[in-house]
Amino acid sequence: MLATAFPVDLRSCQVLGLAGTAFLALGGETAGALPVRLLAPASARAALGLVGVYFGVVLLTAAWVLLGRLVRGPRPPTPRALLLVLAVWAAPLLLAPPLFSRDVYSYLAQGAMADAHMDVYAGGPDRLGGPLSAEVAPMWRHTGAPYGPAFLALASALSGVTRGELPAGLLGMRLVALLGVALMAVALPRLARHSGADPAAALWLGALNPLVLLHLVAGAHNDALMLGLLGLGLVACRRRPVVGAVLVTLAALVKAPAALGLLAVVALRVRAGRPPLPAVLSTAVAAAATTVAATAAAGTGYGWIGALDTPVSAHNWALTSLLGRATGALLTALGSGLAPLAVPAWHLFGLAATAVAVSLIWLRLRLRPVYALGLSLLTVAVLGPAIRPWYVLWGLFLIAAAAPSTPVRHRVAALAGALALAVLPGGGPADLGQLVLAVSGGVLGVVVLWQCHQAARTQARDRAEVSAPVPVPVPVSVPVPVPGRTA
Repeated sequence: MLATAFPVDLRSCQVLGLAGTAFLALGGETAGALPVRLLAPASARAALGLVGVYFGVVLLTAAWVLLGRLVRGPRPPTPRALLLVLAVWAAPLLLAPPLFSRDVYSYLAQGAMADAHMDVYAGGPDRLGGPLSAEVAPMWRHTGAPYGPAFLALASALSGVTRGELPAGLLGMRLVALLGVALMAVALPRLARHSGADPAAALWLGALNPLVLLHLVAGAHNDALMLGLLGLGLVACRRRPVVGAVLVTLAALVKAPAALGLLAVVALRVRAGRPPLPAVLSTAVAAAATTVAATAAAGTGYGWIGALDTPVSAHNWALTSLLGRATGALLTALGSGLAPLAVPAWHLFGLAATAVAVSLIWLRLRLRPVYALGLSLLTVAVLGPAIRPWYVLWGLFLIAAAAPSTPVRHRVAALAGALALAVLPGGGPADLGQLVLAVSGGVLGVVVLWQCHQAARTQARDRAEVSAPVPVPVPVSVPVPVPGRTA
């Protein structure tokens, strides 16, 4: 239906996506991850906001799909034009409240702790006290920070600038996330050209997809900064490998999964003609020096190494967590005392499977390091003990730049579109009433798109009828009999 719903041009895609993010921003004013003093989940305004958010998600996703049709068409938009579309779509979200997660409040609280010279790895934001710690989701209120010193240094500096004021802090974190998305958008076309892929298609899939706008921009997640530094590092290491190793290490010092990018740095250096052992040693030295310098500058110590095993939610819907809970329920029904070990055992199995899968990926695709890194990060997200929709972006970002075939891109695009609907805008667990409202908003969006489709078809048919040539009757000559002449 979307393929023929509208006269597809760049402007119509811009307008439709802008309408989607505008509804997201407006709905978020009452249904987003608001400060606790503003929460009113049972109010009529909150219900209307939830409907509006999912109405906007459907419009945004439709605009993205239509834009993909343009990108694959005979006259695709230029990367610069796509960057303008990204800016237009993101604009309404700049001042919107946080959406789909309360993680940004954790960032602010941990930054305030670091600014106050408290050990952010030894305890959670509850030690900070005050109104800021009350904004953190209950599970993370007593948990140490799982982030690296590079991000905490930035969060600490932001806390000092904003003096702990919540509106200024939220805007600051949103700007940091936008900086990360901007770095992603700068890196994607360059990575695509180096990988033999279409830069416009890479931007469409890697930077304009709904998950980026919903979670990296609207949710202000630090994954944006991690991916931006990672992409920039991979671009830089082709000419300045030491700079590339430093940037990739900084990405890992925001969030640890980016450390896999050092494998790509080494592989790219070897492919450029550097002997393997010197490539490994020089990359390791650059990474170690960056780690020491960043940790010393942040003043947080090396507690972030121990924080890598930060516990996950008991209700996390990662594959291994789901299997662990199902196995535990079965063992409980059988009366076995091994039920409490089911989830940890599945998590351990998932980590082992991840190690095996990543090893096989690199053995097979070592000559395509960017693509291998994308598949590896996607594997880490899918088989890890915790998953959120935005974790898929770890791999999707690089797969967009280096996927060898269109079917791979289509599968990843379908995954991104499905996950765009997976989380409620408040960031908490859903009850039945909220699910009904969310589905209603999505259905309303589909109905509106269908009506526009029907109207467009009717107008096109009417124009065709008006412009069709009117048939002119051709005179028919009738033979006149001549007297005296027989047939």
